[in-house]
Amino acid sequence: MWGRRTKIDPQRERNVTDADKARERTMNRAIKLLAAKPRSVAELRERLLEKLWTDEGIVDSVIERLKDYKYLDDEQYARDAALSRLRQRPQGRRRLEHTLAQKNLDKDVIKEAIDNAFENMPEDELIKTAIEKRIRLKGPPKTRADLKKFYDYLLRRGFSYESIREGMADIGTGDQEESAAE
Repeated sequence: MWGRRTKIDPQRERNVTDADKARERTMNRAIKLLAAKPRSVAELRERLLEKLWTDEGIVDSVIERLKDYKYLDDEQYARDAALSRLRQRPQGRRRLEHTLAQKNLDKDVIKEAIDNAFENMPEDELIKTAIEKRIRLKGPPKTRADLKKFYDYLLRRGFSYESIREGMADIGTGDQEESAAE
């Protein structure tokens, strides 16, 4: 039962008998949801409207109050989420854009957050980290099929083909230097 949420039918009638009590319950639920994990304004709004004992007016007033308290800030949320994702698992710009787009954030906010994240953690360093980790786990590619799998893995991580090619060339150069030294 945990983790399963049913979509609320917008046609269903909401039952707000006591607006003050509904506002208090909505605020308490919002705080609990934000304590569990950070959320965008749109995500929080959607989760709060799951309950039939509140309505859009109450949810909007609770969200405005949370913004005033600085508990909700989409720009800060997007910056933190982008940096956190890059620290957890190196990935490219495309994958990060896709991940943040799922959080119902404005496109300009996403672009700014991603630009900020890649200023702090350049993509060429991230791809090197991803390549080194893959080699540590699976070993260097030995066949053409292994090389294709390696490229496919990095493409799924959201890196561009050009950055993959450059990153793989650097690794290849390092291997050739080791072979020449022996």
